[in-house]
Amino acid sequence: MRFLTALALTWTTFAAGAFATPGQPTDGALGFQPAVTPIMERITWFHDILLLPMITVITLVVMGLLVFVMFRFNRKANPTPSKNSHNTLLEVVWTAVPVLLLIVIAIPSFPLLYMQDELPPEIDFTLKATGNQWNWSYEYPDHEVAEYFSNMIEEEGLQPGQLRNLSVDYPLVVPVDATVRVLVTATDVIHNWAMPAFGTKMDAIPGRINEAWFQATQEGVYYGQCSELCGLRHAFMPIEVHVVPQDVFDAWIAAKAEDEYSEAADAIIAEYTAARETRLAQLD
Repeated sequence: MRFLTALALTWTTFAAGAFATPGQPTDGALGFQPAVTPIMERITWFHDILLLPMITVITLVVMGLLVFVMFRFNRKANPTPSKNSHNTLLEVVWTAVPVLLLIVIAIPSFPLLYMQDELPPEIDFTLKATGNQWNWSYEYPDHEVAEYFSNMIEEEGLQPGQLRNLSVDYPLVVPVDATVRVLVTATDVIHNWAMPAFGTKMDAIPGRINEAWFQATQEGVYYGQCSELCGLRHAFMPIEVHVVPQDVFDAWIAAKAEDEYSEAADAIIAEYTAARETRLAQLD
């Protein structure tokens, strides 16, 4: 009874994860963050619709078999044990069924891996992310925006609306619906540029440039973190991405091209974010 209660609670909490705040951790949520890119939508489908039900059924079947064996073949219920050592049918079944399950999993997983790895034919622009101990630096080579560093805001410096261990001083900004190629590298040790809501996770390796891509289809602020153990302050090099309309992005780029640490660029994003939050509050 306790197991069934726990199972029901798990499924209920998992369903509640669909109401999590996009782009950031949410108290009480279980499962992935809401998807905002085509890649993450497919990852979510693959996990929620295929893998999770499959592993749940496998777990219940195996648990049922264990319980059956414990009661049917214990010493009291079966004082004279069988001396059979082989059962051809059973051995074929427990070999063939896992193979078939792996084939079922492989059919959608390989196209998903290819989608993540292969860049779309049409890329709107490229940005470069470099991992350092312990922050990220970014460049927009297609827009002639020089490298700037993005550091976590310490807890004592947080402003209302900013998140502990996730908000940064100079975030990334991209336009909504743009297909963005991300070149990922590092200057010292291996880091990892990971954005849960984007379905993007790419190692940043010194001396090597890896590439990933995303297409954010919803405006908002999204957070990620370095996902490779990289040293003392590994937990304190977050990623913050603002997805904005094209005109806001163009104005931000123009200000950023003049000065990578432009206060005017920061003001453009702050003004847009405040206006967006006001609109969302009115809708609520």
